[in-house]
Amino acid sequence: MILVLIKLMRPMGLSIFFFTDGTSYSIEEKKIIKEFKSQNLDPISIDKIKWDSSFKNIQKFKFNEEIFESKVMHELLVTFYKYGFVILENVPVSENYIIKFANSIGSVRRTNFGEFFNVKSKPNPNDLAYTSLALSPHTDNPYRKPVPCIQLLHCISNDVQGGNSTLVDGYNVSETIREQYQDFYKILSTVKVKFRFTDNTIILEDSSELIKLDDEKKFKYVRFSPRLDYAPILEKSKLDLFYRARSKLSELYNSPNYKIEFKLKSGDLLMMNNYRLLHGRTMYDANEGERFLQGCYIDFDSTEGKLRHLKRKFNL
Repeated sequence: MILVLIKLMRPMGLSIFFFTDGTSYSIEEKKIIKEFKSQNLDPISIDKIKWDSSFKNIQKFKFNEEIFESKVMHELLVTFYKYGFVILENVPVSENYIIKFANSIGSVRRTNFGEFFNVKSKPNPNDLAYTSLALSPHTDNPYRKPVPCIQLLHCISNDVQGGNSTLVDGYNVSETIREQYQDFYKILSTVKVKFRFTDNTIILEDSSELIKLDDEKKFKYVRFSPRLDYAPILEKSKLDLFYRARSKLSELYNSPNYKIEFKLKSGDLLMMNNYRLLHGRTMYDANEGERFLQGCYIDFDSTEGKLRHLKRKFNL
């Protein structure tokens, strides 16, 4: 048993004495308050800002080799948690630099596509990403346990007319469903759907709600990839409701009212929250030139830890 004596201090604070070993410790009130401020403890408590197709003020950051330990990186990460994505310009395009970048803010999450992957049109692809076809809004790796949290896409070259990147705020769409289609919201956030990826050497599988809520029934993440999901086993009336809800969800995800579109240029690095955003691209003609992006994944503990460190370093 550990016996502890706690006394209030003047000015306000606490004085703690441990009878077991005679250790004493004092702490001021302002330090206690600072320690328990939610954003100091949990970066993902930063308020999310919903956006739709009217969002034009996309904040871009200029890369330099000192950015990783700077206030600019702090601002970049805060922006990432607010909007779900950021773009860095002038990131070096040689020698798979995306891996160095990722490991400078955390550590790479390896998947069945490797430590990193090259997004370009190629023969006999095992994923539509490796074609020149349009990609509708989707989240990546919904079949993995756990799903990779953050995707980095680094544009090495982009010489084609099409191939524009598209983003949709899944958080905003989920809130729209919650506010306007309550029956749809309930079934989309309670019925689990199986997602499956099959390749020559691996089969990956997981199940989740299309809109996942946390323990307090608040938004946690979305999963959506129509090429990879299976029909849930439900009685007919409930299945009919589920598919009406899924159809409405897909309609909103693909609506021009919720989508933004932009072209990545050589050196641009797009950092996306894969738990919140759906991404895609427009079709392009591979005969026009080269469209070459490199991608990799990292997890939230990477950016959360980096953000906490920068808050401490600059006393923010």
